[in-house]
Amino acid sequence: MLEMEGITKRFPGVVANDRVDLTVLPGRVHTLLGENGAGKSTLMKILYGLYRPDEGTIRLNGDPVVITSPADAIARGIGMIHQHFMLVPTLTVAENVALGLRSPLGSADLRPVRQRLREVAERYGLNVDPDAYVWQLAVGERQRAEILKALYRDAQLLVLDEPTAVLTPPEVDDLFATLRQMKADGRGLVFISHKLHEVMDLSDEITVLRDGRVSGRTTPSEATRESLAELMVGRPVELERSLPPNEPGQPKLAIAGLRVSGDRGLVAVDDVSIEVRAGEIVGIAGVSGNGQRELAEAVVGLRPIEAGTVAIAGREVEHPNPKRVRGLGLSYVPEERMRDGAIADFTVAENLMLLHYDRSPYARRGLLDLKAIGRRCSDLVERYSVKTPTLDTPTRNLSGGNIQKLVIAREFSCDAEVLVIAQPTRGVDIGAAEYIHERLLEQRSAGVAILLISEDLDEVIALSDRVVVMFEGRVMDDIERARVTTESVGLLMSGVAAPLDAEGR
Repeated sequence: MLEMEGITKRFPGVVANDRVDLTVLPGRVHTLLGENGAGKSTLMKILYGLYRPDEGTIRLNGDPVVITSPADAIARGIGMIHQHFMLVPTLTVAENVALGLRSPLGSADLRPVRQRLREVAERYGLNVDPDAYVWQLAVGERQRAEILKALYRDAQLLVLDEPTAVLTPPEVDDLFATLRQMKADGRGLVFISHKLHEVMDLSDEITVLRDGRVSGRTTPSEATRESLAELMVGRPVELERSLPPNEPGQPKLAIAGLRVSGDRGLVAVDDVSIEVRAGEIVGIAGVSGNGQRELAEAVVGLRPIEAGTVAIAGREVEHPNPKRVRGLGLSYVPEERMRDGAIADFTVAENLMLLHYDRSPYARRGLLDLKAIGRRCSDLVERYSVKTPTLDTPTRNLSGGNIQKLVIAREFSCDAEVLVIAQPTRGVDIGAAEYIHERLLEQRSAGVAILLISEDLDEVIALSDRVVVMFEGRVMDDIERARVTTESVGLLMSGVAAPLDAEGR
């Protein structure tokens, strides 16, 4: 049994945890809910030995403990699946697992590690090659590697931070079956998720944090999704997103017969053709690693095209590169905001101006007009509700949700005709996700053609006029909104062709 009592953690200028109590019983799933910055990750990092609390006590099975490091936590039977990956990119999956074992890596025999990883992967349906280098893996595959790394150690208390973010509905069902089996075996689970239907389905107890404090404790039988969301953000939240009627215009993005290779030299996008019209959102659904990232990178000029064409606003792009496609009216919100979307050491203002710093009225005769830049950045921060102490704050100091809003503010303000946006709400809280969805629908209403790539199936279905499902680099189906169901899309994401309806469609 885990008991955390009166946990307080202070950082300069902020109290991340303020006298937080948390109890996790063996054979129970205890869910932590809260916005970005509410203190969930800080509390779990204290449990995992990454931080030391300023006040409070931790007890395991009734005994007070001081957890000094992750190795100490692992030795005490605590495992953690981090939302932000704790993997060494230049090592293989098996080598990353071996880093946590007693034998030094140089003398370790990795054959039993590989064998055990394959067994665990097969048991839990988490398909990751133990010999693949982490840098070669897509985001979802890296998260699966994190899950495998934790499950490999057979932890008695397991913390899962957004473990389903990149899984299909059938895979989520399989994972939940595994977690329920772990619960039946007497293991305690701490589950962190922004997906309220998952919280209601899996949890035994729920603790909600807001601004570092416990704002409520409840159970699924006593709560609703709406009441949980209100406990999280302190106000009513619109959970069901309705898509306003809109008449799409002319095609603005035309992808024809596209073939692209991935980082390992294998074909990642295979003969893909997609058309997106003005005022239309086309959602790409698929399990991570099925070609979505490579598709987006090829369209925006970050990855070579081996065959096929990309046309923006009716003009075919020869040998696309980022400058050329942006010049034709394309904006891009990448899936990894801190790797591809923002420069961590740049200030908020510098990241907001990355695309316009050399244009009038922000630059005159080679000199920056700091007043004009300040006015523009202040306007974007206000319009897109980016919470930052100042425009000169280093971007790395912002929460994940606010960094995402910063990237979106820059890209949405470009007056683009085509928008490619990947994983728009990955790792952000319900309030920030609601806000991002509203801004995305504003772009649709303004006539922007939007290619939306997301591994959150609920998000794709809620926002898309059409859903294109990809599996192993190919398009399985292109489905009009009226025909979309979670079940049919989930099957297509698994490579199972949807059966025809009574009319043969």
